[in-house]
Amino acid sequence: MEARTEISSLGEFGLIKRINQGIKNKLPDTIKGIGDDAAVIDLDTGYGLLTSDMLLEGVHFDLTFFPLKHLGYKAIAVNVSDIAAMNGIPHQVTVNLGLSNRFSVEAIDELYEGMKAACTDYNVDLVGGDTSSSLSGLLISVSVFGKVKKDLITYRNTAKPNDILCVTGDLGAAYLGLQLLEREKQVFLANPNMQPELEGNDYVIQRQLRPEARMDVVYELAEAGVLPTAMIDVSDGLASDLLHLCAQSGVGAIVFEDRLPIDDQTFLAATELQISPITAALNGGEDYELLFTVRQDAYELIKNNPKISVIGYVTDNKAEIALHTKGDNRVPITAQGWS
Repeated sequence: MEARTEISSLGEFGLIKRINQGIKNKLPDTIKGIGDDAAVIDLDTGYGLLTSDMLLEGVHFDLTFFPLKHLGYKAIAVNVSDIAAMNGIPHQVTVNLGLSNRFSVEAIDELYEGMKAACTDYNVDLVGGDTSSSLSGLLISVSVFGKVKKDLITYRNTAKPNDILCVTGDLGAAYLGLQLLEREKQVFLANPNMQPELEGNDYVIQRQLRPEARMDVVYELAEAGVLPTAMIDVSDGLASDLLHLCAQSGVGAIVFEDRLPIDDQTFLAATELQISPITAALNGGEDYELLFTVRQDAYELIKNNPKISVIGYVTDNKAEIALHTKGDNRVPITAQGWS
């Protein structure tokens, strides 16, 4: 009998690597295939960017606490984030839906209200898609097409030793927001008369339910004349995505614990949930911030931008990707994000 290999033995990234081994791109206009935030296509006048992502009920979201309008917004935003990570500008989106008979026309209207709000915010057109019946709840698959000038595209595999390591916004809030929502769901299931206790946690809840793609920083970097040397969006957790960037660039990195940007409300939520805020920042995931590297001479151009934190630097020792702790120790960074 033929041996059976469980997918769990490979993990998500191992499975992607295995699939990629059997893929050969043959067309001359396919510049970049599997392995970055978006595929890259030569349009002669520039590069086209194509990315796709799925959100599945029970895996990526729980409709017990996830408003459909927020879900629609998030479905667009997380895909636009991939275009941002290539230093590109999103233009068009398509949306595929798998729907069970639990959903009314009004519910789908609500979902699309969120999508339309995101399309307005990111200046993209929703140009098509497909709908199908589903036997396992709601499935949303979004594809985004974007563009970037050939001399401005940013990949994951081009970080260089001595580059400065930067991240936008703050980290860990989305993960803690999810933990709070899951806790309140359990309370509700035990006693439907209990009211949720989420007061004072609006920021971390928002970061989970309605994340923003950091197109604002893409535009601001361009205005400042700064071209990142490498970039990736933080979807699986800072640790996982830093490891991707370093592995593909063949470099190492040192991250300073006291430089990790963590919001005050994230600290409070972490304390309430008895979770280390540093652990949440490194491994939480779903922040959809941008992790990028710049040359040292770009520091003066970004140092006063409140949306950007310098968190470390790139080294030539690819065997060491470490967290420099407040106690002056170096701890290897390992991937504990989503799989």
